[in-house]
Amino acid sequence: MKAALKLSKYLKPYRIWATLAPLLMLLEVSMDLMQPRMIQRIVDEGILKLDMAVVTQTALLMIAFALLGVIGGVGCTITSVLASQGFGTDLRGALFRKVQSLSFGNIDELETGQIITRLTNDVSQVQEMVSMLLRIMVRAPLLLIGSLVMAILTSPRLAMMFLGLIPLISLILVLVIRRAYPLFSLVQERLDDLNTVMQENLAGVRLVKAFVRAQHEIKRFGDVNNNLMGHTIRANLSVAVTFPAMMLILNLGIAGAIWFGGVQVTVGGMQIGELIAFTNYLTQTLMSLLFVSMLMMRLARAQASAMRIEEVLVSVPRIGYQPQVGNDFTPRGRVAFENVTFSYDPDGHDPVLRDVSFTAEAGQTVAILGSTGAGKSSLIHLIPRFYDVTHGRVTLDGVDVRLLDEATLRSNIVIAMQEAVLFSGTIRENISFSRPEASDEEVIAAAQAAQAHDFIMSFPDGYETQLGQRGVNLSGGQKQRIAIARALITHPKVLILDDSTSSVDVETESRIESALENLVQPGGYPLAGRSTRLVIAQRISTVLNAEKIIVLDDGVVAAQGTHQQLLGSSPIYREIYQSQLGNGGLAHGAA
Repeated sequence: MKAALKLSKYLKPYRIWATLAPLLMLLEVSMDLMQPRMIQRIVDEGILKLDMAVVTQTALLMIAFALLGVIGGVGCTITSVLASQGFGTDLRGALFRKVQSLSFGNIDELETGQIITRLTNDVSQVQEMVSMLLRIMVRAPLLLIGSLVMAILTSPRLAMMFLGLIPLISLILVLVIRRAYPLFSLVQERLDDLNTVMQENLAGVRLVKAFVRAQHEIKRFGDVNNNLMGHTIRANLSVAVTFPAMMLILNLGIAGAIWFGGVQVTVGGMQIGELIAFTNYLTQTLMSLLFVSMLMMRLARAQASAMRIEEVLVSVPRIGYQPQVGNDFTPRGRVAFENVTFSYDPDGHDPVLRDVSFTAEAGQTVAILGSTGAGKSSLIHLIPRFYDVTHGRVTLDGVDVRLLDEATLRSNIVIAMQEAVLFSGTIRENISFSRPEASDEEVIAAAQAAQAHDFIMSFPDGYETQLGQRGVNLSGGQKQRIAIARALITHPKVLILDDSTSSVDVETESRIESALENLVQPGGYPLAGRSTRLVIAQRISTVLNAEKIIVLDDGVVAAQGTHQQLLGSSPIYREIYQSQLGNGGLAHGAA
């Protein structure tokens, strides 16, 4: 229950509605409790004494009480919905903001499918719990206590039955809840698995179709779907005994009340109206317990969801910011790796980079080459602090990046990734994503430098062309060029191109490279200072003109230097060059 209590703070802005709901429910319950008394009066004072005035008067009172009960019930429903929906909206917003604040390491650990489940299904479970707490969970205890008190006032002798019935029901509830809670936790975990498979399949639907793996994916989805079904069935079966057991106890209680009450009526110790009223109060008491049992089952599931939500909310970003350099820090763009070792494992095991050292001077173009898995992307992710180094340090103009404010650091360092992620919206909105205030001239200038302007203008709506989800209506090369334009519009001091032209033809790539060399501001004025560029590329032709080339091999800097230097000194570089350009290219390069 601790997790659920911690989440209750999100209900505070709606405390007026959350307070009114129980009060209105109290009105409804009070009116419900009056009905058996009215029936008792009709039977004992009206029907048995043939007094129709009492019957009529009491019936009118019952109608008035029922109308008041309706007002209380409807009012409770409205206020509880307002409170629970507001609670759910704020909680979902807090979760989303928390996810945005987490580092890449936290996201890797939580996984996308789990985060989606917690933002949707888990929040819905807790939101529904709040709604029920403000309505049924208020009604059931109030009706339980009120009916019990009224039953005792009606017949203290028959009320002794509760001493046996209530402990028995409570024991059943405790046993069922203890068994159900871990099972419902497993149901939510299986739902995570289902969302993960579905998210992966939708993201890679083209790949699935290209390799004719639809049947394999259907089977994989079927496995996790059946697993979810199995766990859900087991969880629900664990509570299936509750309702029949409660109904058995309820019917036994009613039978006992009628038996012993009938004896009392026969000997003159009790009136028929009193027996009818007591039976009604007994039914209300046990039905209230039945509702409580059903709610406790839902509460067990909601508690499992609350714990999963709380796990995200209390997550501490692995990358913390305690800036020791002012926001007026304006770097020139010199990037240095000083004996950097990095591991994705928080304990530092199995490092993917080991003792990496090199420098990219301000305005210099540095290329990073290496085979798949050499650690190229891991290396460049350390510069904007997507991850933190395990040992050593990365500096920007001699300042450790860990000492810089997040906004200061990432406003000076921009990365264009191989997988161009675009958002639904217009092309203009995607290019100006990092600078919404950018003028049309700046957007066009960035697009021209990225060689995207011509194909954008070929669309009927030009820069106002609406993109589908993830830019589905663009080719891979077009998406990459828009992503590059999005990076260029910020005029960064450090520009990182992570194989961001892999889907672009060689001629277009060459034009992009030329444009980057001569990038100007809108109006034709050269930018103040050329960006430092770190380029990851699979095509060696992309990096031949780089001022420095870093060759990574299994997380270690195997060699560094210019193209001509590496041809003579690095067997790895020479092998890469020869494999792509052939012996003729090697001879030409050596010359």
